[in-house]
Amino acid sequence: MKILLVVLLAGGAFVGGYGYGRWYGKPLNVGPAARKVLYWVDPMHPWYKSDKPGIAPDCGMTLVAVYEGDRQPTAALGNAVQVSPEKQQLIGVAFGTVAYENVTSTLRAAARVTLDETRVSKVQTRIEGWVDQVFADFTGKYVGKNAPLLTLYSPDALATEQEYLLALRAARMAHEGEMAGMDANMDTLVEAAKKRLALWDISETQIAEIGRTGKTIEHLTVYAPASGFITERNAFPKQHVTPDTVLYTVADLAGVWVLADVFEYEAPNVRLGQAAKLTLEGVPGRVFYGRVSYILPQVDPETRTLKVRIAFDNPGNVLKPDMYGQVELETGGARRLVVPQSAVLDSGDRQTVFVDRGNGNFEPRAVKTGEQTGGHVEILSGLKAGERIVTSGNFLLDSESQLKAATSGMDK
Repeated sequence: MKILLVVLLAGGAFVGGYGYGRWYGKPLNVGPAARKVLYWVDPMHPWYKSDKPGIAPDCGMTLVAVYEGDRQPTAALGNAVQVSPEKQQLIGVAFGTVAYENVTSTLRAAARVTLDETRVSKVQTRIEGWVDQVFADFTGKYVGKNAPLLTLYSPDALATEQEYLLALRAARMAHEGEMAGMDANMDTLVEAAKKRLALWDISETQIAEIGRTGKTIEHLTVYAPASGFITERNAFPKQHVTPDTVLYTVADLAGVWVLADVFEYEAPNVRLGQAAKLTLEGVPGRVFYGRVSYILPQVDPETRTLKVRIAFDNPGNVLKPDMYGQVELETGGARRLVVPQSAVLDSGDRQTVFVDRGNGNFEPRAVKTGEQTGGHVEILSGLKAGERIVTSGNFLLDSESQLKAATSGMDK
């Protein structure tokens, strides 16, 4: 009995001790195992590694731990890089989404005001003679349509006027019976003389005056063909002129042309009839509205720009030739695949966008870009709508991506 009692007491003590330890003692290896630190890196320069924590010697930032679970097999990630959430926060990673948007772009171009060539008139005479009196006596003077510009003495015109008067007198005598049977012939002679006067560019009013008064006009008046400003004057008193002489150039500034220099890569966005706005430093606070009237067919070989002609109304003659300003052309809305401009890393010959692959993995994706408008860049290829991309901190991701590529090359 004593032996049996000793055995039972020993067994109870063992069970009691085991139970106490099982239920009340400190558990061992409960919960996830602590992650193993592989090394520490500089968040600003991820190629710098250290086997212990501390401060980066080049930029003074606290080194960030890289854990064993932070890296995956290269075959699974391809050329992607993995960045822990802590490091993402340190380098300021922000995200955006690739999406289709209706983009309205504005094309801006330097511009210069010029004359509307359809509103420019040249004043010449069809007869040879000498200038007598000059009324439009300085360049820049405004003249109205049919305003007198000068008077001209022409022996040839005077002789034709005298022939006309003789024909009129003969026709009158024929009609009065003094030259029987000559009525029709005299009328023909009158019409021929009258036509010669018209060919000398003598107006109907002046011809009627000659016939009414029976006297020749020794000093013929030359009138302005249109309203406008005199931009060129070659008429002076006592000057001998011929039909080749350009006496005046008259320009109507009620409408002007503006020539805008559009870069050749922007030229496809310009079309005839397109609305345009003009602003000038010399006329602050004013905006002028016009429309594209012509696109010149040749690119300037030096500036690589195309001349676009825009027609503007010019009330009050505010726009002066050779004024410089800036033209804005609305190219219209179009549905395009775009990303924020900050998402694209442009090295000159290559454009890269980092795509979020999940679990801290970022894939550098080569893209082809189009127009840049309103802080967005058009994506022609390389991305799809809905993909999550990096819009901030991508420079540091690119550094780590290049480091990974270099390291992979060294391992091979």
